[in-house]
Amino acid sequence: MTEVEVPMNSNTAQKIDIDLQSEEGVDQYLTFCLAGEEYGINILKVQEIRGWSEVTPMPNTPASILGVINLRGTVVPIVELRSHFNLPEVPPSPTTVIIVVKAVEANGNQRTMGMVVDAVSEVHNIAAEEIQPPPQIGEAGDQRAIAGLTTMEQHMIILLDVDDLMINGVLGLLDDESGA
Repeated sequence: MTEVEVPMNSNTAQKIDIDLQSEEGVDQYLTFCLAGEEYGINILKVQEIRGWSEVTPMPNTPASILGVINLRGTVVPIVELRSHFNLPEVPPSPTTVIIVVKAVEANGNQRTMGMVVDAVSEVHNIAAEEIQPPPQIGEAGDQRAIAGLTTMEQHMIILLDVDDLMINGVLGLLDDESGA
């Protein structure tokens, strides 16, 4: 078991245990909170977790794209997941973090992007057979970014597909606006 420090703000950090040796058929998911619900993303998509810091706003972008940060010389777009998922907005708190992820486009190119979340929870080992497909909700919103659902300790975790969420969902908004 390896312990990793996750910044909660510029002065404090939360420790998360990560078992870096995973079994075959089991993937590790970083879980985080957003509007009282728990979400998870494959740990292999996570580049780093940063404490909340202000971003540089960009003109003419969708409301869910807060702006950009400079991450060691790379300009990284920052997505406010609450806004993207049509959840109520709240001001940043001491537990608000930016999860920097690597999303892969259909052509194989990688894009570095950040997601603002309320708090990071922990890392879970989840076997493929423990993941249920998301329910079909019809026309009620875009559900493609939901990779599946799983239950841990009597609560549901919504597993997200980072590639679909970031490339098709978020960057797709930019394409839609530029084509309008």
